[in-house]
Amino acid sequence: MKTPTIIINLKTYKQGASSLKLAKIIEKVNPKIIVGVQQTNISTITKKTNLQVFSQHTDYQKTGRNTGFILPEAIKASGAKGTFLNHSEHRLSLKTIKATVKRCKALNLKTAIFAKDLKQAKEIKKLKPNYLIIEPPELIAGKTSITKAKPQLIKNIHKNLNYKFIVGAGIKTNQDLVTAMKLGASGIALSSAITKAKNPKKKLQELITF
Repeated sequence: MKTPTIIINLKTYKQGASSLKLAKIIEKVNPKIIVGVQQTNISTITKKTNLQVFSQHTDYQKTGRNTGFILPEAIKASGAKGTFLNHSEHRLSLKTIKATVKRCKALNLKTAIFAKDLKQAKEIKKLKPNYLIIEPPELIAGKTSITKAKPQLIKNIHKNLNYKFIVGAGIKTNQDLVTAMKLGASGIALSSAITKAKNPKKKLQELITF
């Protein structure tokens, strides 16, 4: 099997407030891991680690009278390699996703776009994101992982999507990773399993052994 893509979303957990410390731990375990961080942390982490840093969100607006929006130019200037879009905790319309992807591509920013099911994944596939992440919202941060609760969903997406995809939602064990890959995923997306772990380094080492 191919080496899995690993994405870790630090979200806004209390533990994520020490994002640089956590990022350095992640880098020591595997420097190829992609981390999603708050916009205010992008610059610090990109300067002090070699991780691929993604913004947790970006808007499509251009320079001008757009108070409160996050411009793609701003996250790129901060050192981000890309951005998350359409996470279940920050849903976007398809129109907005399309506009934002267009802006990001013009700036050579990568996109990691979330989809809740096969139907939405098929629409997002048309935009050719660098990473397409399947996360059923009802399983996010839950006790049961997508690999245990919805293995058939992963199988169906592998069979019908014809596009590389990553799975997330409730992923917390090495067996989740192994099962996801066997079912057709190209990697996994993590969050609370690492950010809230008592020993993030040990947990990550155990989880991503493949």
